[in-house]
Amino acid sequence: MEQTILIKNVRIFNGTDEETVMGDILILNNQINKIAEPGTISAEGTVIDGKGKFLMPGLIDAHWHSYMCCNTMIDLLTAETSYTQLKAGVEAGKTLMRGFTTIRDAGGPVFGLKRAIDEGIIPGPRIYPSGSLISQTGGHGDFRAVYDDPRPFGCCCLTHTEKIGAAIIADGVDAVTVAARNNLRLGASQIKLMTGGGVASLYDRLQDSQYFEEEIHAAVKAAENAGTYVMVHVYVPQAITRAIQAGVKSIEHGHLIDEATMELIARKEVWLCMQPFTLDDNQYPTQEQQEKHKMIVQNTDNAYRLAKKYQVKLGWGTDLLFNPANTKNQNKDIGKLKNWFSNFEILKMVTYDNARLLSLSGSRNPYPGDLGVIKEGAFADMLLINGNVLENIQLLENPDDNILLIIKDGQIYKNKL
Repeated sequence: MEQTILIKNVRIFNGTDEETVMGDILILNNQINKIAEPGTISAEGTVIDGKGKFLMPGLIDAHWHSYMCCNTMIDLLTAETSYTQLKAGVEAGKTLMRGFTTIRDAGGPVFGLKRAIDEGIIPGPRIYPSGSLISQTGGHGDFRAVYDDPRPFGCCCLTHTEKIGAAIIADGVDAVTVAARNNLRLGASQIKLMTGGGVASLYDRLQDSQYFEEEIHAAVKAAENAGTYVMVHVYVPQAITRAIQAGVKSIEHGHLIDEATMELIARKEVWLCMQPFTLDDNQYPTQEQQEKHKMIVQNTDNAYRLAKKYQVKLGWGTDLLFNPANTKNQNKDIGKLKNWFSNFEILKMVTYDNARLLSLSGSRNPYPGDLGVIKEGAFADMLLINGNVLENIQLLENPDDNILLIIKDGQIYKNKL
């Protein structure tokens, strides 16, 4: 049977236009059926008086780790899989309650989690899954212990993190091709490759370039043959340039970029998905890791300024990892963007722009349709906020109090009106 929800008397931010309008919205099943002036729509079903509050599209985090955000590194390496997956399931519900109706998962074992959410078994956001992180030996996704032999020289058994689908070590064109194709086989909407050093890495340096161009291109070809694209973890100019030359469509992070490389990103119309990192975001166990994190933070301002100068296609994500106590701060990274962008630019980035980035998955898009917008025919993913977010972006930093209504896929998950 058809299900209807009529939301009356709301101030609508549609995701693309700075000007808002007062109106009523009729939701039929999981789509926005009609938008009209207040008082002009009548319908049977659930009727909600929005009381003039601010209605906007659901938030989108374009670099989220649904599994790794709520489990520690020790959990990843040693814990029983059922335990870590249960934690991810609980965290998915909390993510939705923070107003995130969609996330792009940037690597990890989330295919089962996505299915459980899509089937209504547990609440959570829409998930665009990448599957296992694909890393070279000694790269940013190599979680093996120092006593594990690289496969060409010893045992052919997969390690624990490979078995659970967190990361896969693939060296050479053939291995990368197989790893990418296997993620696609399991349901990946895009491929995630580690092409540079990272902060939490055990064996690399932040300035490292990882994977040869032909190896990156192998993943790109596998993705393109399946109608989708490759996103890469990378910070430094040389590795960013190599990835773009190999056909990568989404650069993740990129904080140590220089001006020439930013101009290249703009010219090639590649997406840059950044994070407004601060020193307080994560505390790492070693001094070396802390120094790497500090280097990224110190270069964040320059990267955002160059991105604005060259008007690159800019996405936003949080990339919270291995710190379960920190996931509650997901929304605070939205407010940090105020150092470089207007409130309108921020809202557009975390809704409509991020949705455009996710749509690069093409025929592998798990949710074909319009996300990140309030318009007729779009998916009914929306939030009602107690205050005008275009005037005060910090309202989103306190979702418990300020998000009054959460609707995802036409279903009401929170209603404090």
